[in-house]
Amino acid sequence: MSDAASVRHFRWTDLPEERVTDTISRRLITGDDMMIAHVYLKKGALVPQHSHHNEQITYILSGALHFWIGADRGREVVVREGEVLHLPSNVPHEARALEDTLDVDVFSPPRQDWLDGTDSYFHKK
Repeated sequence: MSDAASVRHFRWTDLPEERVTDTISRRLITGDDMMIAHVYLKKGALVPQHSHHNEQITYILSGALHFWIGADRGREVVVREGEVLHLPSNVPHEARALEDTLDVDVFSPPRQDWLDGTDSYFHKK
């Protein structure tokens, strides 16, 4: 059992905002076995196709994301404000912001590539 002293409290506005691209930024909170992120996407922002071993839940607080799912991009889903998308481990996916969007991404385990800056898929040409 963990000690009560290990409990942490955060305010999103107190966390540093990391610029990922010209149109995407994020704030992260990481626990031992999970991570939560606010991801800010300007209209038209593209998250290129990628996959990861981390299970992902994406909850749209405002805006909308158009997802292409599968290596062949064969399934399309638009996730709007108040909606949630669950992405199991290792499922290829890509997303484009249909409008300025704030999403909450939850990952288990934490995204090590986001923590150490090796998430190079954001910069594919």
